[in-house]
Amino acid sequence: MSESNQGGGIEHHHPHNLEEAMLIHHRELPRTTFSKALDAIVDFIGIQFSWLWVLTMGFIIYSVVSRYAFAQGSVMLEEIQWHLAGAAWLVGLSYTMVHDMHVRVDVLHERFSLKAKTWIEMLGITFLLLPFLVLALMEFIPYVMSSFQQGEHSQAPNGLPYRWILKSFLPLSIILLIVASISRLSRTTAFLFHFPKPLPTTNSTDESE
Repeated sequence: MSESNQGGGIEHHHPHNLEEAMLIHHRELPRTTFSKALDAIVDFIGIQFSWLWVLTMGFIIYSVVSRYAFAQGSVMLEEIQWHLAGAAWLVGLSYTMVHDMHVRVDVLHERFSLKAKTWIEMLGITFLLLPFLVLALMEFIPYVMSSFQQGEHSQAPNGLPYRWILKSFLPLSIILLIVASISRLSRTTAFLFHFPKPLPTTNSTDESE
């Protein structure tokens, strides 16, 4: 249904159904109360860990200045850099998934309708992504426990101890990815089956009225 503003000749289009509303709103999947709660958790953790990139840059600058200005290299500084970068990258995976910012390389996928894309995403998460993440988590937990029990440390001279701390980000990132995947899955089922119940979409045009 459309309404005409006779004074300005402006038309406001109101979507007839959920799919049409999604097409209007940048082809995004609807959010649910459940997905918003899970996304909030991933968002909070992702934002906090994003500061690790600032620390990483600080250590890189300090390391470069120390090496080339004062001829003082440090293995520990180099390891701190990739420890911080690795932790930030692993945690950031779930953040990019929640915001649908991860890279998609399937050329054919871009040509599909929103409904077809949603079906593919739902099936992919259910039968490919989630089983893989569960198996990975089952492997990574003993991997970290073994590192902790052995008191694993860097093999480099003057390297960092407590290597298990870095390795613990592997299962943490997998857990966050599982949370993000379940959130995304609920959004696909909300679009396809209206379960869980989708939250009402906000039309920017309507808000301006």
